[in-house]
Amino acid sequence: MKKIEHIGIAVKDLAAANEIYAKLLQTESYKTGKVKSEGVETSFFKVGESKIELLAATSGDSPIAKFLEKRGEGVHHIAYEVDDIKAEMKRLKEEGFELISKRPKKGADNKLVAFLHPKSAAGVLVELCEEIRDEEQSLPIGDEVWEDL
Repeated sequence: MKKIEHIGIAVKDLAAANEIYAKLLQTESYKTGKVKSEGVETSFFKVGESKIELLAATSGDSPIAKFLEKRGEGVHHIAYEVDDIKAEMKRLKEEGFELISKRPKKGADNKLVAFLHPKSAAGVLVELCEEIRDEEQSLPIGDEVWEDL
């Protein structure tokens, strides 16, 4: 793992949270977007070399909606940048960590992502992030590219 890539914070109202974090960090969000497969809308802020990702649910059955219902607003996950997400997933599985998904998928902010279950990481949801390179932009992410780990 190279560095903490971002800290994800679950929020109920993305517009209101954007205002709060713009004041707090003295900068505007540099990127917003939706990850339809996760039912989430995101907003990113740069903080030095790291980032803060605000996450708001776009549907009532999304993982973020369930998190907010159970725990309320707050820290949702810590994301780590990796050079090779597939190799890192394999290594962590061999070390005894529980992967939430068997293969990486496209996430927000031009990343391939995979998650470790909190019960195997001292109660913290861990996200692995690999920058999608130009040559990977058109690759489908799914069974046809990744084998199960």
